[in-house]
Amino acid sequence: QVQLVESGGGLVQAGGSLRLSCAASVSTVSIYTMGWYRQAPGKQRELVAAITTQYPNTNYADFVKGRFTISRDNDKNTVYLQMNSLKPEDTAVYYCHAVRDGMIYWGKGTLVTVSS
Repeated sequence: QVQLVESGGGLVQAGGSLRLSCAASVSTVSIYTMGWYRQAPGKQRELVAAITTQYPNTNYADFVKGRFTISRDNDKNTVYLQMNSLKPEDTAVYYCHAVRDGMIYWGKGTLVTVSS
């Protein structure tokens, strides 16, 4: 079992920045990939960014390229999402995601609200 706990969400003005954190209950070295998804009201959950935890290969959705950066700290068992140049359309609940031994795990989410 892997528990994922997100933090760092909140209210920010357009153009501002936030950093989300996702702390895992197990060593992130044992997790194949971790990432962030988001779900806006009335919309499907969508991938924002992902990172493999042993080799830092990253993958970003087109709508965040150049604005968001995903990183991981295996010593702290934590994955981060640095979000810059935020837009109102980035408003959503952001969920941490992990894949380990073929099992998928989700955090409970953290709300990000970007005001115009």
